[in-house]
Amino acid sequence: MAIGRSVGIACAVGAALTSSALAYDAGTVSGGGTIEGTVVFNGVPGTRKIVPTKDVEICGGPREEALIDVGPDKGVRDAVVHLVGVGSGKAWPPASRKPELDNEKCRFVPSVQVIPAGPLDVVNKDPILHNTHGYYGKRTAFNMAQPNQNQAITADLPKAGAVKVDCDAHGWMEGWIYVVDNPYYALTGADGKFSISDVPPGEYDLVVLQSASKPVQQKVTVEASKPTTLAIELKKK
Repeated sequence: MAIGRSVGIACAVGAALTSSALAYDAGTVSGGGTIEGTVVFNGVPGTRKIVPTKDVEICGGPREEALIDVGPDKGVRDAVVHLVGVGSGKAWPPASRKPELDNEKCRFVPSVQVIPAGPLDVVNKDPILHNTHGYYGKRTAFNMAQPNQNQAITADLPKAGAVKVDCDAHGWMEGWIYVVDNPYYALTGADGKFSISDVPPGEYDLVVLQSASKPVQQKVTVEASKPTTLAIELKKK
């Protein structure tokens, strides 16, 4: 069982995520292996206090939100596990609908998601103004005012990378969209477990991201038709 090692310099992971020198070539994988395992956090996750200052009839009252959503067995929910720099492999999973980000009760739903590069529908489900603002690092990816309930606007996210989302009208709102350029990714469940299947045999760079934790990057070797099992521990920033 391999143990993930933390990488202290976030820009190294950011560069890996955004590197896409070659377009991804989807095809058939023969003898693919599986990368599976658990992402855990053993420390005190901490919280942030949310104090809505306007539209409280929609947004609700003060509350505490965990910075890292940790289950009873230390598994981390909504950590992104991704192989970077993969030029070819399995086909993308069929999309039942265009990716969507909802403003709902002054929260982003889902708060974390992984999508392929391309369009994203941003929907205001509240009867109040939201101004949804997404950033690649410090650069604006999209910025849209949505004063009307059920108003939908399509944003374009053309490159791989982490996109932080906030609302200029409700400063406590926060969400994350991880844009990927290949289908070898997973979002951990409530137990922190993940599985990435049909990986062509070889050595890869695996990245694990969670917004309040230090990024993790490690080498992983996949053998034909065999599972590779990892235990990855996150550390707070």
